[in-house]
Amino acid sequence: MSWHPQYRSSKFRHVYGKAASKDKCYDCVPITHNINDNYFCAVNPSFIAVVTECVGGGAFLVIPIKQTGKLDPHYPRVCGHKGNVLDIKWNPFNDFVIASCSEDATVKIWDIPNQLLKRNITTPKKELVGHTRRVGLIEWHPTANDILFSSGYDYKIMIWNLSVTGAVLSNPVKILDAHKDVVLSMSFNTNGSLLATACRDRKIRVIDPRAGTVLQEGSYKSHRVNKVLFLGNMKMLFSTGTSRWNNRQIALWDQNDLSVPLLEEDLDGSSGLLFPVYDSDTRMLYVVGKGDGNIRYYEINPEKPYLNYLMEYHSHLPQKGIGMMPKRGLDVAACEIFRFYKLIPTKSLIEPISMIVPRRSESYQADIYPQTAAAQPALTAAEWLAGIDKEPLLVSLRPRSEAVMSPPQLPDQEPLSEDTDRSQQQESQGRLSVEDKQKPREIEHSRKRLKVYESLPENQQTCLSNGFDMFECPPPKTESELLQMYYRQQEEIRRLRELVIQKDIQIKQLSLELRNLCTHTDD
Repeated sequence: MSWHPQYRSSKFRHVYGKAASKDKCYDCVPITHNINDNYFCAVNPSFIAVVTECVGGGAFLVIPIKQTGKLDPHYPRVCGHKGNVLDIKWNPFNDFVIASCSEDATVKIWDIPNQLLKRNITTPKKELVGHTRRVGLIEWHPTANDILFSSGYDYKIMIWNLSVTGAVLSNPVKILDAHKDVVLSMSFNTNGSLLATACRDRKIRVIDPRAGTVLQEGSYKSHRVNKVLFLGNMKMLFSTGTSRWNNRQIALWDQNDLSVPLLEEDLDGSSGLLFPVYDSDTRMLYVVGKGDGNIRYYEINPEKPYLNYLMEYHSHLPQKGIGMMPKRGLDVAACEIFRFYKLIPTKSLIEPISMIVPRRSESYQADIYPQTAAAQPALTAAEWLAGIDKEPLLVSLRPRSEAVMSPPQLPDQEPLSEDTDRSQQQESQGRLSVEDKQKPREIEHSRKRLKVYESLPENQQTCLSNGFDMFECPPPKTESELLQMYYRQQEEIRRLRELVIQKDIQIKQLSLELRNLCTHTDD
């Protein structure tokens, strides 16, 4: 069984799930009642998107991640589809672009404004028209920019290049027609060179998406697969499904040999689907049950026993779907290593669930936060279509650290230590970081502020508003230092605004007291 041996050394042995308080949840959200076996929720550090009920077509909500509490019943929606929305996915390299697919046989790409929505969004940025039946799944490529995969009930998987000009695209760059039934699940390996699929014909396939060839195909008589997942660089696949006795079941496979599973285990007799979620940074696997409130989590090993049971998060509120926050959106100060967003349609509620490693120290824990995938593509669409493969760009989660462009860690590597992380940051100084590339406006703004400062006479040059003396701290020389200065200034501005608000309140109180005194004097 997966929980043997009973006692083993692991830094994640005591991970526990913590539900957010009611004021940190999203209440009064009209969650969809669609019966499809999809997540119905997509999350990034800026927004949470959830498929909702809509009359006369399909729609989904896009809520700012910090806008918790009760949702306005008239909150604007993204409602350009003519049929029910079946799947939504955020662009991993742009927090303001989301893709959706629908029963109307189309895929639409949407631009989301960076401020609060004030009206419905009905016009997509791009519309992909190619499927002849409804589209049930979409997946962004993990390393190439503007590459999107869509799977429909016409048994075809289509590859789209979104960098092509035009508002309506009807010619995909590649069509994969290796399936004889509906595709239930799609998953990429780390660099996106392989695609694993689970099909309604009970077969798991490993496909070269550019060549369109099936590299591995297999099925097992006692395992009816529903979802399949690549386990990072572990050369293994994980699948969930049902046994011949309709028990919920999990299985582990060698990606180069799908004839017999490496491990097969029955979980329980519930009827809901099991959603597998893998965190390649910590090598932890989460199994989320649809229709119940439980989240089981395991640790993956490259050698036997492969799967080690850690613990289970229990809740009496059943979940219909689930959203996952990317690692760059986690709270590292609280030792949060994963965060789910649980859809509870019975209460119209979205509840965040944080997976936390208990630590006493409040400092950054480098051993549980290895470098993770950055929000920047490693390849252009043309490069990937030409046959080039690259590992994802990585970034450190250490606060105020520079992003690092480097190949990912292999499965047998240990997480980076603080000394190693610090040396890599020093080596990367002189070249533009990933975060610097994503913040050109902030850099330019900081440069302008420096120019204004340098143009002042010497007797007027005082310390900056962020609280440090320019004579003690020399002006920044790199763009990363400029960004850090900019962020410190923003923090100081926020602090000063709070002080101004407090002073205004005091002034109002004093004026009210004076008015009361004058009234008593007249009496």
